[in-house]
Amino acid sequence: MPCTTLRATFGRVNLPEAGLSLQRLAALVPRPRLNLIRFHGVLAPNAKLRSEITPGSKKNKNNPSDRNDNVPPMASVRISWARLLKRVFNIDIEHCPHCGGALKIIAAMLKKAAITNILDHLGLLSRALPRALATRASF
Repeated sequence: MPCTTLRATFGRVNLPEAGLSLQRLAALVPRPRLNLIRFHGVLAPNAKLRSEITPGSKKNKNNPSDRNDNVPPMASVRISWARLLKRVFNIDIEHCPHCGGALKIIAAMLKKAAITNILDHLGLLSRALPRALATRASF
């Protein structure tokens, strides 16, 4: 009796002829790291009519709802790095800490040498503190 071999992520499995239905089912299991969403028909990536039904596509002037559509385009979803600092670390660099007025960012120092020179000139630490040794907990 011939055997059928199925290859799975954990190894091979030998099945007798009665396992042909399992073989057909195993063929439907997607490979690892494969995109599981597939679009067919009008929603397929190269379909000619896809632009007619997907959002952000060309307007169809024959459709009454698209004739007087004067909606402005959506604003960018990106958040500035200053607002991300405020959200994550609660550091507000958009407002003055003394008077509360609005601050304008005029430069960003990105080179390590320039940042080190400025911090050294101000008398601040320009290097990270060394890691402390682990201490033994006494319970």
